Amino acid sequence: MTFGATAKSILATVAPLIGTALGGPFGGLAGSLLSKALGTSDPKAMEAAITSTDPDILLKLKQADNDFQAQMKALEISEEKLSFDDTANARAREMSVKDWTPRIIAYLVIVLVLIAEGSMFFVGQPKGVDGVVLGRILGTLDSALMLVLGYYFGSSVGSQSKDSTISSLAKGS
Repeated sequence: MTFGATAKSILATVAPLIGTALGGPFGGLAGSLLSKALGTSDPKAMEAAITSTDPDILLKLKQADNDFQAQMKALEISEEKLSFDDTANARAREMSVKDWTPRIIAYLVIVLVLIAEGSMFFVGQPKGVDGVVLGRILGTLDSALMLVLGYYFGSSVGSQSKDSTISSLAKGS
């Protein structure tokens, strides 16, 4: 099931859990709830319904997202697990295919961050560059760096989970 950028944006806002799950292992379940809510299984009709301005459709999407969340809880599957599985699949793909692209991109991001922020620290803001544009560039690089670090070293959610596990083990002994 493929949707255009507008439909994906609406799904990400109104029904974020379904939007996340559609591309993953629970896409079938999410897609069936979505088609049930919209009353059609035709992808083009679904996209047209999602991008319409009908407030009833938005309510139906939100209800479908709530139903999907309830089913995930019944199956004991959390949003974090979906996110972790997505990252794990990307890592497994990289190991099996032995693709150097993610590694090259990661190194490129790190070098760009070091150059951009290092030059700002030692040289200062370049003349003729608007502060807003420069801030946006640095913010984008910082976000990309966080994604690289999260991919290779784990996320803060994983760290919190690890900390709570260690804490509970320490209390038990």
